[in-house]
Amino acid sequence: MKKINFKIFKSLVLGFCLVCSPVALVVAQSYEVGGGIGTAVYSGDMIRKIDTGQSGLQGTLFGKRNFDNVWSLKVGVNLAELMAADSIRPIDALASLRQGYFTGRVTELSAIMEFNFLDYVNHKSEFRFSPYAFFGMGYAFVNAKGRMNAGTPVQEYRTGTLVIPFGGGLKFLLTNQLNLGLELGFRPTTSDELDQLSSTLPALPRYETPIGPDTKAIPKSLNFGNPNSKDWYYFLGLTVSYTLTKARCFTY
Repeated sequence: MKKINFKIFKSLVLGFCLVCSPVALVVAQSYEVGGGIGTAVYSGDMIRKIDTGQSGLQGTLFGKRNFDNVWSLKVGVNLAELMAADSIRPIDALASLRQGYFTGRVTELSAIMEFNFLDYVNHKSEFRFSPYAFFGMGYAFVNAKGRMNAGTPVQEYRTGTLVIPFGGGLKFLLTNQLNLGLELGFRPTTSDELDQLSSTLPALPRYETPIGPDTKAIPKSLNFGNPNSKDWYYFLGLTVSYTLTKARCFTY
């Protein structure tokens, strides 16, 4: 019985040594904490394309678990300011007449999976950087104020929406525990109300009658938001993270 127990113990020790070989050390789990700062941009019924001239600040705090040198799970909170105004760069003639605008603060909670294309954390690797891609799920709370057109008063409003973060960037290994990242993230939402202009809103009275002697009445349907698209926002910024712990194994 003792011999059998010794064989079992020997097998367990051998298996532990195999798992804790130098190869396993390279892919050992680690934890990171970090933050970042950047810029945020919105697109929707007031801005159809990314306009860097109408952007706000964005900041992030996150914690991360690295399962291996390829996959990581990041959980974080993003704070951002979004803004848009028809008066700055109207998308068409109707927008120049509408003169709507909004500014909003976004609080986003998200869980994101990251995929590294290069094994840059391996001390034997020739690379000290890696491009990466990410995707995940999140929820955004929006507190904003603005007006739908020049004929309506400025009002405060709140909304919430699911977001589907995805994007990519570059990671740089500055030291064994310090990482620098450059990231571009896309946030499609399930809402059309970040800018207040929704396809479900009633027609705006401002456009029901001619505006000038040579201007014909504008159909009511043109006052709605675009029913075929939802609002998006985007993050571009730098992040810095610090590796807290690493599961190190030793060979004998």
